[in-house]
Amino acid sequence: MLLSSIFAMCAAAYDEFKKQAGMNTERSLLMSATLFVVLFGFWLLLSGYFTPFLLASGAGCALAVVMFSRRMGIIDGDAYQHRLSVRTVLFYWPWLAKEIIKSGWDVSLRIVHPDYPISPTLARFKPSQRSDLGLVIHANSITLTPGTISVEVSADEFVVHALTEQGAAALADSDMDRRVSKLEGKA
Repeated sequence: MLLSSIFAMCAAAYDEFKKQAGMNTERSLLMSATLFVVLFGFWLLLSGYFTPFLLASGAGCALAVVMFSRRMGIIDGDAYQHRLSVRTVLFYWPWLAKEIIKSGWDVSLRIVHPDYPISPTLARFKPSQRSDLGLVIHANSITLTPGTISVEVSADEFVVHALTEQGAAALADSDMDRRVSKLEGKA
């Protein structure tokens, strides 16, 4: 019974894919299948249980999300336009982890030691990223780094709250800005 209903949902989804204008059916199916596999894999990762009911529930939920996403027009060619090279990601993540550790140590020292000043500051600067993905990576990297939080993000200006004036001054034309620009393929 459950398998027949899943098959019926798949058939309905395939009919909907064929009706979609503007994209070829094979590419549309490939993108939808990729999303289904990622969502179902995430479900399995979070669940950790592999009973038939939970496997069917996960598959049904993943399929429903794919169908709703297709219906809303979220899955299209723009979803796959951003490509980050593995090489640059492998160099960026370790560098970011090192910066997080360094900043965490600095914030810890400022909390514990009274000689280190805390001077909360809002800093404004223009990011050099061109794509939305680059802006998001840059803003999230700033927020992940202890002592700084991205308050406002736009292509024209970032507003960042920093724990110290030195940290705020270092944000404009920073190494992080250059590395994220390189990550998105600009530099």
